[in-house]
Parts: sequence; C-alpha cells; structure tokens
Amino acid sequence: MKALYTATATVHGGREGSVASSDGVLKHELSMPKELGGAGSNGTNPEQLFAAGYGACYESALANVARQAGVKLNDVEVTSNVMIGKDESDGGFRLAARLDIKLPGIEREQAEELAKKAHEFCPYSKATRGNIDVELNVI
Repeated sequence: MKALYTATATVHGGREGSVASSDGVLKHELSMPKELGGAGSNGTNPEQLFAAGYGACYESALANVARQAGVKLNDVEVTSNVMIGKDESDGGFRLAARLDIKLPGIEREQAEELAKKAHEFCPYSKATRGNIDVELNVI
C-alpha cells in the first residue's frame, strides 16, 4: 500500500498516561475506566478514541456509497460503540463494536443496503473484518 497520509500519535504511560498527535491537535490525558478497575477520572481511553475514529470513518464511507448510488442523505448520525471484554480463549481481552446508524428519510431496506456497502468500503471496517465482531444496527 502506498500511504496517502500518516497519522502519528505518541502515548506515554499506557492507559493511565497521555496521548498527543504529532501536529498537536490531539492532546489528552488517559485514564482507566472504573469498569476495568481504574479511577475513571477525566481522561479518555483507547476504546473511546477507537470509537471516535471508527464512527467518523464509517460515516464518511456511508456518504461515499450513498453519493455513488445517487441517494441524498440528510442528518445522518453514526454512534460507534466499542466494547472491551474478557477473551475466554486466552484469558486476555478482546474488542467488539456496534455501529448505530440513523438515516432519516431513507426506507429501511435501502438504509440497510447502504449500511452494508459502507461497511465493505470503510477502511476501519476492513481493518477489523475477521478480527472483531462488528454489528451494524440501522435505526
């Protein structure tokens, strides 16, 4: 693959540290959620950052496939839910995701078809395919 863009972020201190992008736009403290045994303070966490990136990428993919299909979208909303839980196979952890997709004014069958096509097109969906469970939930 020939890279068109490279995003670079540096983390210090893992889940209880900080993250900053090379351009300075992203700069956050990280904290472990209470549900994972942490203090759950004001910091973000890897799952929130992944959810934000996945949701933004997926919604752009959805706009692209709708445009190619000649479908006009209005007030689209994608809520990306990224879950972390125990991996029973090795005792570690694993991720899963659910994308809640709102396509106002689009018939359900067409909305589901667009959602599936966007899932095939989205780089985040491609990266996760076969690695984590991803549910598309058209609302």
